[in-house]
Amino acid sequence: MVNQPIATTPDPPYYAVVFTSRHSGDDFEGYAAMAARMMELAAEQPGFLGVETARRDDGVGITVSYWADEASIRAWHDVAEHRAAQERGKQQWYPQWRVRVCKVEREYGTPFDK
Repeated sequence: MVNQPIATTPDPPYYAVVFTSRHSGDDFEGYAAMAARMMELAAEQPGFLGVETARRDDGVGITVSYWADEASIRAWHDVAEHRAAQERGKQQWYPQWRVRVCKVEREYGTPFDK
């Protein structure tokens, strides 16, 4: 697993989209390429604030993307390339998945090096 930094987010409120999935174990190379492309594409979207992701050895993973507002989330959901990736994921990689959209009202923790 790649060691990714914790996302730096603005002061709340902002939104988090939590994508939890179980990977089928099929086509890891294709999956990795698609996941990298989606990270790249998401970062280009207006309102995108950051992302954090982790996957266990048993295939269960969580990706949390952070967004400025609900309109940005809806716009990301509707990006054609993202929609195609979602469909491929449902068909090939994710026998189980769930999306949760949350409003972040407060946060706290240790300071980050910026």
